[in-house]
Amino acid sequence: MNSATRMERWSGYALLTVLAAAVIMPFLSVFLASVQPAGTPVVGLTWPEQWSWDNYQQAWTVAGFSDLIRASFVIAAGVVPATLVLAASAGYALGTMKLPGGNAVAAFFIAGLTIPVELIVVPLYYDLRGVGLTNSYLGVILAEIALFMPFGVFWMRTHFRTTPPSLVEAARVDGASSATILLRILLPLARPSLMTLGLLVFMWSWNQFLLVLVLIQDTTMHTAPAGLGFFVGQNSTDIPTLAAGTIIVMLPILTLFAVFQRSFIAGLLQGAMKG
Repeated sequence: MNSATRMERWSGYALLTVLAAAVIMPFLSVFLASVQPAGTPVVGLTWPEQWSWDNYQQAWTVAGFSDLIRASFVIAAGVVPATLVLAASAGYALGTMKLPGGNAVAAFFIAGLTIPVELIVVPLYYDLRGVGLTNSYLGVILAEIALFMPFGVFWMRTHFRTTPPSLVEAARVDGASSATILLRILLPLARPSLMTLGLLVFMWSWNQFLLVLVLIQDTTMHTAPAGLGFFVGQNSTDIPTLAAGTIIVMLPILTLFAVFQRSFIAGLLQGAMKG
């Protein structure tokens, strides 16, 4: 190994170390703040002299996180499977079939990536109120599915476009229908991409704040991020308790990424190589 190659390798390690520290340090700072004694002023990254876990119990009880987290899981349980099914179906059709106007439809979905939720949330509220879907989880689920579909279709279309045409043609010669090709041949090969998309959709659904806040005025039906927002407003001076509440809200996402990190990274690499 020559000196130039060795220098490139160590430069890469140094860059990755800096980036990892930039990601980890904020989480570590919040965690250390959450185990400080309640009411303690916290400035920056401070190691606690006395570890206090009571902040988590206090935050859980006062904010009512049991109901908030249950609501978040209910919405995510409706959004994630529906988004995966619809995105995989649309991506399969747009990526492997020569449909009339297929490119225009794909461009329409891609254009949806440029529309921020802040632009549509007010008219969306009035539309859903007109059909009686405000203050309901179903209304939020339908809105989030529509919000996440542009990326989902783009992601799965990109995956299916790189599928060898000979594989699909051989299946058709054997008499396989389009549904059989998708379910038995292509979807098993798309598992990493589907896992990555599912994790991303779950994260986006879990972190959705503005949409829930506008569409659901009943605070007893709020999700964890929306409930955390009210909790912050009521306890703005107790930093350790607020930090504990923040950790509680982040914990499901961190747990999922820790469990499925290999599949998530495999899906990202698969998409990068195919892109």
